[in-house]
Amino acid sequence: MLLLGGGLDVAPGRIWCILSGGCDHRGVVLHGMQKREENPPGNVLAMPTSCVGSWEKTARIKGTGMTDPTETYRVSAYNTSKKSDNKIHDDTVARRFGFRGGLVPGVDVIAYMLHLPVARWGRAFLERGLIEARFLKPVYDGETAEVRGTEHDGLLSLQVESRGEACATGSASLPASAPSVSISDFSEARPISERRPVTAATYQLGKWLGTVPRGWAGDAARQYLAEIRETSPIDAKEGLGHPGLLLRTMNSVLVDNAILGPWIHVGSRMQILAAARSGDELTARARVTGNYEKKGHRFVELDALVLANGRTPVARCQHTAIYQPRERAAGATA
Repeated sequence: MLLLGGGLDVAPGRIWCILSGGCDHRGVVLHGMQKREENPPGNVLAMPTSCVGSWEKTARIKGTGMTDPTETYRVSAYNTSKKSDNKIHDDTVARRFGFRGGLVPGVDVIAYMLHLPVARWGRAFLERGLIEARFLKPVYDGETAEVRGTEHDGLLSLQVESRGEACATGSASLPASAPSVSISDFSEARPISERRPVTAATYQLGKWLGTVPRGWAGDAARQYLAEIRETSPIDAKEGLGHPGLLLRTMNSVLVDNAILGPWIHVGSRMQILAAARSGDELTARARVTGNYEKKGHRFVELDALVLANGRTPVARCQHTAIYQPRERAAGATA
């Protein structure tokens, strides 16, 4: 058996299916695109340079002025959700599920990964880039995460390592154009007025879910870049929203519609449709495409359109999470 995140056992032959979005929980290949964070300490905006992302060495791709994506990008990981409602980010609770401590949020690990394709393709990636990521083991607060990329035939393969272990893998690419998506294909839904404890019926297959509008402008946008240790000038210089914010919106689909216990982000696929701006108000219209049990864990899969200001599609995302993980038996070891 393969241990997912140090505590969740999944058969090796099924790990690609569950995490990559390549097939459903029965191993059937899918077609097409099936498949509340807390603020860090107040001085995070003035953190020393040793705490932010850095290149192992700097190189430029001849004739493009862009950074070589094959260089290692190192980040001092930060758990932005230590005090959030999701107690999988709390050290004590996370240990009950077989982890060493609270997990750095998956959406933030993908934000680390996004540094490489943005460095490779610049604003074009923020307008139409495609990224997939799946998590194998946790990244922990204060540890160094190393993001590496290998490019071949326009595909940038990505890997995140920490403690000498592969923690996440994925890929990024730059399509010739952003696919056309109709808002009318995604039903508008409001988040429920009164959240209740999650059950299997909360994320009923085919159900449409909405989110509370969220904006990351001004200080909030700068705070977010500090949280993910991002120092690239493109976001601030051009007033663009970091694409990791779109993935945080996907997490909102889950938390705005139920009272969740500890839950775990498993993987995501995001096709950017347009560049978001730092002052945009973000919402999502999401359909539940999967809800199933495996090895005692309850999984949910979402297919969503993320909108800026209620009218402009900025991303289509597939998001997979374990919304009810199985606790480890007392005395069990990873």
